[in-house]
Amino acid sequence: MLPFSRVTVVGLGLIGSSIARAVKAYMPTVRVIGYDADPEVREIATRISLCDDVTDTPGAAVIDADLVILCVPVGAMGAAARDFAADLPADAIVSDVGSCKVSVVEALAAALPGAIVIPAHPVAGTENSGPEAGFASLFQHRWCIVTPPEGVSGFAVERVKEFWRQLGAEVETMTPAHHDLVLAVTSHLPHLIAYTIVGTASDLEEVTQSEVIKYSAGGFRDFTRIAASDPTMWRDVFLENKEAVLDMLQRFSEDLSALQRAIRWGKGDELFDRFTRTRAIRRSVIEQGQDDSRPDFGRAHD
Repeated sequence: MLPFSRVTVVGLGLIGSSIARAVKAYMPTVRVIGYDADPEVREIATRISLCDDVTDTPGAAVIDADLVILCVPVGAMGAAARDFAADLPADAIVSDVGSCKVSVVEALAAALPGAIVIPAHPVAGTENSGPEAGFASLFQHRWCIVTPPEGVSGFAVERVKEFWRQLGAEVETMTPAHHDLVLAVTSHLPHLIAYTIVGTASDLEEVTQSEVIKYSAGGFRDFTRIAASDPTMWRDVFLENKEAVLDMLQRFSEDLSALQRAIRWGKGDELFDRFTRTRAIRRSVIEQGQDDSRPDFGRAHD
């Protein structure tokens, strides 16, 4: 049974376009309406037949919707919701795909008083962006975390969860605050580290005579993939989830200092123990199907 018959996607970048494609692939009788604030993106989405219809205004996009999914940077959620608030049907469910949840719950509650708001976060993506970057299988066997506010209808929550299941995702439920703490560790801090390392390497390019780029087949290359992610999205993530990110950054700084001391004082056993524990984490990630166990991460080579 389909949880929704009319779905509106606001924001047609990587995630939004992937949702549109996935709905058409796995729920072909569901009508998908798209909207993006950028006229060029709307033009591309229309040209590639991404949705059943792409509207020129946010109000027109939501007027008949059962489910509205905001796929915009977390810092823009409130403004995007206010743009269609007057046209939102009273029984429509509003959700999102943002990587922060506490700030999104607050922003949507303020912008859409009385609306049914059930935020969610599909933990999936690539470093690419734009309406042509999406693909229908992006959410297959990936986690989607649903973060309902207190007091929301259990039936409405189940409809959102079933929507993501039908797109192929594994679904988990968390409180918004717990989600933000977990994602600060698993996503936000790694991105912050990647941006820092790639930025440091860029500063060293003159010193190393471009050898950083030349020999990037080592671990540095994998940091560059993460650091190529959308800058607007990640700027907003760090600002909107700053408390959890700063807590995790403090913990990381303390652990990094401990590693510095171990290297300085030649504590090989301590280093070996740490690396053994982290190797086990990698095995667990592969066992749970969250990455590829093939050599070199399954990359194709000429």
